[in-house]
Amino acid sequence: MALYEHVFLARQDLSQQQVDALVEHYRDVVSSLGGSIGRVENWGLKSLTYRVKKNRKAYYTLMDLDCPPAALNEMERQMGLSEDVLRFLTIKVDKHEEGASAMMQKREERSDRGSFGDRDRGPRSFGDRDRGSRSFGDRDGGDRGPRRPREAVEGGAE
Repeated sequence: MALYEHVFLARQDLSQQQVDALVEHYRDVVSSLGGSIGRVENWGLKSLTYRVKKNRKAYYTLMDLDCPPAALNEMERQMGLSEDVLRFLTIKVDKHEEGASAMMQKREERSDRGSFGDRDRGPRSFGDRDRGSRSFGDRDGGDRGPRRPREAVEGGAE
């Protein structure tokens, strides 16, 4: 059997229990056709870059699959028919990752940092240079003298 990583996006107006019910439904579909679902990670409700079927947010879920291609095709067919699933993506992998995915590690790292006041900011990239004087003289014209109006040219260039 082949190994896959599968991510799907569920509508924002669902509850977390309904998303879990979707995962269980797809687990039953895959297991009935001879496959299995390993790790399941709920990444939570996240903002989308652009609207997808009038939704600005979606529940992201990652599943590690160990199934034959027929089981994957049936699960993807049912996801395509479901109004609750906005998008999905399946990638064939050589082996499943151990431990938490990159998205979950990112979330843990964010929670370890604390509040904004606890951060050590270091030097800023835009304020550590000396650019010298930015003075361009007086704004009222300075020593240039009075301006003359441009003379109109009739009939074009000669």
